[in-house]
Amino acid sequence: MYSFHLTDCIRADLVRLDELRARLDAQPRLRVWLGRTRRELEAEAVAASTSMEGVAVTVDEVRRILAGDRPRSVSAEDAGLVEGYRDAMNFVLRRADDPDFRWQSELILGIHYRVLAGDYSHGAGRVRTGQNRLVDATAKRAVYLPPPPESVPDLVSDLAEWAQSAGEVPVPVAASLIHVRLAGIHPFSDGNGRTARILASLMMHRGGFRGPEFTSLEEWWGRHRDDYYAAFGCLGNEWDPGIDVTPFVAAHVRAQTLQVEALSLRMSTERHLWLVLEELVRHELRADPRLANALYDAFMGREVGNRYYRDLADVSVATATNDLARMDAAGLLRALGAGRTRRYAAGPRLMSLVAMTAGVARDGIYPEQPVENQRDALLVALADRVRDAEGRS
Repeated sequence: MYSFHLTDCIRADLVRLDELRARLDAQPRLRVWLGRTRRELEAEAVAASTSMEGVAVTVDEVRRILAGDRPRSVSAEDAGLVEGYRDAMNFVLRRADDPDFRWQSELILGIHYRVLAGDYSHGAGRVRTGQNRLVDATAKRAVYLPPPPESVPDLVSDLAEWAQSAGEVPVPVAASLIHVRLAGIHPFSDGNGRTARILASLMMHRGGFRGPEFTSLEEWWGRHRDDYYAAFGCLGNEWDPGIDVTPFVAAHVRAQTLQVEALSLRMSTERHLWLVLEELVRHELRADPRLANALYDAFMGREVGNRYYRDLADVSVATATNDLARMDAAGLLRALGAGRTRRYAAGPRLMSLVAMTAGVARDGIYPEQPVENQRDALLVALADRVRDAEGRS
């Protein structure tokens, strides 16, 4: 099913991905920070992938939904799809480490069931029984005809069988192939794209690319949608099991490489920021490092509520209230609103204290400057420090 060949560009990206994996695997990962990294990338991936399928949510809204703090701007149905996608991702990452793991059609159906939050009215966990067509909404014309419904169960089984025996194929290539093959079969009435992207992440994780940087490609595709949809052009106008999908493989592996390169520097920089915030909490407040959870979000320009913070820090309502009030009193946070709707943003002293604690140049970090300008200046300074420490160009 589908053919491809390894071009020089694909081979070069495969070498680079192996280099990145070796470097990232060798880096020490703080347990708390690794959990925070996964949470951050999870929110970005979920927001990107669900938005690509018409569920209009922002990354910040997804963060709050996944913390049990659904914004009023998001419907319960959309929140359910966000949670369903997160549950599907968590499911495959847990299953990926099972020594008895096997690729099976029921696994694919189980992932799809979670993607659609168990909504049977949209065919959750069931292959389609009718003929579907992919339509270009702008041009108002059909652009791709998937295989007939009677052949779909066998094609899904064949796909699982291929995935189980794909050990000879380089892992990033196998991830691209399972992605494009499921998309080509289009076995479901809804949720095909989300399921295909999750299967690609599962293939990467199963193949040893286990850092969160390697299983968050949805965020890249979300920022490059035109490239993503153009990559499927190699499928032609209708189902053809023998078609050459090298263009899709090349685009997928290239996107994977660019995403990991960008994320590796960003994650190293933000890990350094996290350590600075923990030190600031210990020395400025003489408090538990858990308070860094709220400061991190505030530093990044987000508003933090009690419910969201206590989910991050795993504390009670009373403890969360005291923690947030303490940071407000110290000028690290700034209270907005009152009562149950109270939220907290970056306080007037946060940026300057981060600069002082980090020991970086304070150019551009002045109270009279907009907070976002101060934040950008600090992130640039921290990124420069990371580059120097890691010998990056």
